[in-house]
Amino acid sequence: MTIINAPSRCDGEVSSEQMEALDAHLLDLDTANRLAEIFKALSDPTRLRLIGLLMEHEVCVHTLEAALGMSQSAISHQLRVLRQLNLVRFRKEGRHVYYALDDEHVELLFAQGLLHVEHG
Repeated sequence: MTIINAPSRCDGEVSSEQMEALDAHLLDLDTANRLAEIFKALSDPTRLRLIGLLMEHEVCVHTLEAALGMSQSAISHQLRVLRQLNLVRFRKEGRHVYYALDDEHVELLFAQGLLHVEHG
């Protein structure tokens, strides 16, 4: 993290150089809203547990039910939220539905959060 020409005290004035540097890092509202939705989805312990189970393997909904001790409808609801945000993907094989993390970004996001929690 770079400090942008920070004076020792704030005098209430912001230079054009400081504003340009800040503007370069300011998220547009649409991006901020989409990111907030992802973090909101990740704020649910059940969804985090699901992501943890999907870290290494594609898993059938029935296996997720057994691992979490929850009903299929409850699991499906949580997976739907994750799927709508492109955090997980699914494939059908006959009557079985298998879920996996959508891509390595989800894995990295989860792993970094977990590392931070375990660090403190």
